[in-house]
Amino acid sequence: MDILRAIGNTSMVRLRSVVPLGCAGVFAKLEWENPTGSVKDRMAHAVISRAEQDGRLKPGDTVVEYTGGSTGASLALVCAAKGYRLRIVSSDAFSREKLDHMAALGAELTLVRSEGGLTTKRLILDMIDTARELSREPRSHWTDQLNNQDSVAGYRALGEEIWSQTKGEIDAFVHCVGTAASLRGVATVLKLRDPRIRVVAVEPAESSVLLGGQAGPHKIEGVGIGYLPPLWEPALVDEILPVTTDDAKAMARRLAREEALFAGTSSGANVVAAIQLAARLGPGANVVTLMADSGLKYLTTDVYRRR
Repeated sequence: MDILRAIGNTSMVRLRSVVPLGCAGVFAKLEWENPTGSVKDRMAHAVISRAEQDGRLKPGDTVVEYTGGSTGASLALVCAAKGYRLRIVSSDAFSREKLDHMAALGAELTLVRSEGGLTTKRLILDMIDTARELSREPRSHWTDQLNNQDSVAGYRALGEEIWSQTKGEIDAFVHCVGTAASLRGVATVLKLRDPRIRVVAVEPAESSVLLGGQAGPHKIEGVGIGYLPPLWEPALVDEILPVTTDDAKAMARRLAREEALFAGTSSGANVVAAIQLAARLGPGANVVTLMADSGLKYLTTDVYRRR
């Protein structure tokens, strides 16, 4: 069996301890069950496969991308399985585990220095510019995740899995926005199944640009790029909830200790927002969110590092 066939069909569990009484049910899709421990395996497989199919990517070509880490590890997995060279632009703003994971799978890293280890709009733009320069070299294919429509298609199966696993009994889907591809891919499927399903986008409160606020530094890795992502589709979104970095980290720790769910910071943000919505919807409703990646990617960060 090809390792790429192990992508998808992840488990879903109900949160028991962190959700207060009187709330709707909150269910989490365990996306760390994908081979690299991240939801991004879905989009990486899609963008590489689709580029191969239409001839944009040919044997012997080099794949180029900018990433905070999870997309890079996912692309490294797919490129290793398919035999492509991969050049990744990343930064010291992202966890050591993510950088080492990419390199272990064969990615060649170019690191852009951050402002004090924080995710900022300037950092994202600098990473994009660096990737653009690398992509100009001969036989290079830039997957350009912020603009690549193929990545949206990679998440449609996730939407179908959620619909199937809930047997259609889902009232809301809640998820953080980075490139916006995962939210858009899932929301498109769920809204087609039932237009009444509420879709809630989550963003860092310190950089609440989706709500019209100012961009600012934050430490929820992989989300909140500081400007509207090109793939953002507001027509699919019913509500936007901001979550602070501190609250996201605190919930990630609670999920590990109280639910035995070992997840990253954006997953903590997802659950904070999902509980806020669940409190309003009340008993009898069902809210679904994602454990976007594994806590193993954050062991040396202040989310889990022993003080």
